[in-house]
Amino acid sequence: MQEIVEPVPGLTVAAAPGCVPRLLRMSGGDEDLAAYREAGGYRRLHSADAVLAEVRRSGLLGRGGAAFPIAVKLAGVRDAGLRGRETVVVANGEEGEPASIKDKWLMRHRPHLVLDGLRLAAGIVGARRAYVYVSDPASARRVDAALTELDRAGIAEIAVELVTVDPAYVAGEETAAIRAINGGPAKPSDKPPRPFQQGVDGLPTMVGNVETLAHLPFVQRHGGAAFRSVGTAHSPGTFLATVTGAGRPPALYELPHGTRFADLLALHGVAPDQVRGAMTGGYFAGMVDRSVLTATLDHESLRALGSGLGCGAISLITAECPVAVAAAVLSYFDRENAGQCGSCFNGTAAMAAAATALRDGTATAADVDRLRRWSVVLRGRGACATLDGAANATATLLARFTAEVTAHLEGRCPTCARGVHPAERPFGVEAASAS
Repeated sequence: MQEIVEPVPGLTVAAAPGCVPRLLRMSGGDEDLAAYREAGGYRRLHSADAVLAEVRRSGLLGRGGAAFPIAVKLAGVRDAGLRGRETVVVANGEEGEPASIKDKWLMRHRPHLVLDGLRLAAGIVGARRAYVYVSDPASARRVDAALTELDRAGIAEIAVELVTVDPAYVAGEETAAIRAINGGPAKPSDKPPRPFQQGVDGLPTMVGNVETLAHLPFVQRHGGAAFRSVGTAHSPGTFLATVTGAGRPPALYELPHGTRFADLLALHGVAPDQVRGAMTGGYFAGMVDRSVLTATLDHESLRALGSGLGCGAISLITAECPVAVAAAVLSYFDRENAGQCGSCFNGTAAMAAAATALRDGTATAADVDRLRRWSVVLRGRGACATLDGAANATATLLARFTAEVTAHLEGRCPTCARGVHPAERPFGVEAASAS
C-alpha cells in the first residue's frame, strides 16, 4: 500500500494495493505549478472534439453523488456554444456531505489538477469564463494561490473566479451553486431549468464536481481506453473513498471501482465480524446491513443492495445502533434543509422526531407505520434531494434493520439504553483533518 500520512494527525491518505493512483499524489506535500507541469500538466488542448470523444469513451461518471456521465453534460453545453451562445463552467467544490473529505483534499493538495480539469472542460464547451465554488477556507486559499501562480506564469486561457459560501448540506446542490454565483443564497432552486439550459447569468453552464474534473487531465493524456483499464464496465476508473467509523481515524483511499468491500475493510484494518452495516455514498443513500460484506464498490453492485456509491463516502456501522444512526442522520437533515419547501421542512422534522422517539424507546408501532408511509409518499418533493435522503435513511432502516427496530419498540436495545448515541453529524470528517 502506498501511503501518505497527513501533517494533521488523524487522516491517512493511501492508494489501494496494486492501484496506480491517478488523483492522489504519493510523494507528499502540496503540489505547486512547477511540480504539476513537470508531471505533464496543462497540456495544450489541440482538439476539443477529440478530447470530448475520449471522455465519452472513458465512461467517466460524476463523482459528486449522482454518477451522471460527464460527457453528456459537456456535450449539451458544447452544443449550445456551437449555436453561438456564451457558455460557462463551474468546479463545484462545496463538499457539503459531512462524511466526505475528498474534494477538500484535492483542492488543498492538488489545486492545479482541479484547475487543469476545469480548463479542459472550458475548452471542450467553448467557455471563456469559469468559477471555482467552495466553502472550505483552506481550500479557497490554496486554489487562489494556484490561480496566482498561473497568472504569473502567463497561463491564463480562461478567466477563473473564486466564489466562496458558508458551508451547508444543500449548498453543494448544483442549482444552489448557480444561485450563489449569481448573487443569491446558496440554496437549491426549482428545476427546470437545469444549469446546462440556464445557469450563470442565464447562460448554458456545465457544473462539474471537483473530483470529476480532476479525472479529465488523465483522459486527455492517456485516452478513454486507458481510463477504463481499471474499474468495471459500468463504473470505470478509480475513485476516492472517504472511510469513517469502526473507532478508527478517517482515511481517504483511491480505489478501482469494483474493489471488494471486504478488501476495503482489510485495507482499513477492520475485521468483518465487527461490521453491523454501513452508510455508503454519504448520508443520502441510507444504510445497508451486513449484506454489504459481499458487495463490490461500484454503482451497479450497491444499487442492487438498494444503496449507492454516491460521493464515495463509506461509514462503517460497528458498535453504533443503526436506529440511533438513522435518528442522527434524520435530525441532521431536519437542521440542514433549506427551509424553502413546506414538504421538506415539515417532512424532515416529522421523520426526525419519530426516529428520535424510536431511538429513545418512546415510539409506538403506529409511529413506525407513519415512518414507513412517509418514506414512500414524501419522495420527489421539494426543490432538491434532501427529502429524498431522509426518505432513504428511513426506508433502509425499516427494511434492513427490522430486529433493531423491534428491539427499540420493546425497549430492549442495550446500546441506546446506555445513552450511547452518534454525534450530531455521525461519521462527520472535520475539514481541519485535511489541512
